[in-house]
Amino acid sequence: MKLFQILLTLHVAAGCVAFITAPIALITAKGGKAHRQAGKIYFWGMAVVGSTAVVLGILRPIIFLSLVAIFSFYSAFSGYRVLSRKRPLAGQGPTLLDWTAVLVTFVASLALFITGTFFRFGSLGKLGWTAGLFGVIGMGIAGSDLHLFLRPPADKNFWWYTHMTNMTASYIAAVTAFSAVVLGRFLGQTPIVWFWPTAIGVPLSILWVRSYKRKFSAKRTAAIA
Repeated sequence: MKLFQILLTLHVAAGCVAFITAPIALITAKGGKAHRQAGKIYFWGMAVVGSTAVVLGILRPIIFLSLVAIFSFYSAFSGYRVLSRKRPLAGQGPTLLDWTAVLVTFVASLALFITGTFFRFGSLGKLGWTAGLFGVIGMGIAGSDLHLFLRPPADKNFWWYTHMTNMTASYIAAVTAFSAVVLGRFLGQTPIVWFWPTAIGVPLSILWVRSYKRKFSAKRTAAIA
């Protein structure tokens, strides 16, 4: 199908762009020009990856891939959008776009969980339990944002941690997709192919965020002293 091939080409090209630009954003000075530019390119690359993946999953059809694409892109979306909600107590709260995105993601992740946990579609095969676990992760991400929307945190640096965590989670999802496609050809669709990026990336992300929390705490203590 010509449309399928066009979308697949766009999907792969955008994925390569995101795969390359994310490390630049991660290693450059936060808030600097290089960081901001790389971050914007990465975000829009992931927007193309996510939107094309949803359509490709419908055309194939492999609804599992469409549902995964929704929560995977939402991580990048949330990490990007929180930059415009730095001061929720001063009126910079979530907009209709934010509410719509988080609710769609939660519903899609719930559907992914139900699909993987209670059903075993032929297209999923032994990936059913993978779908269930991804559904839990997606609901966790969306649920965390819903909590922030309903109860804005007092910590003025919350947006920094949310931006770091969700952008990193988005990149972990991108690496997971790359692993499933490339390594999956040699190792098969085994659990290690799908979950090594999460097993490595999540602990590193937690340690990274904690290091910044200690840094900001030390600055506040020094300022008071």
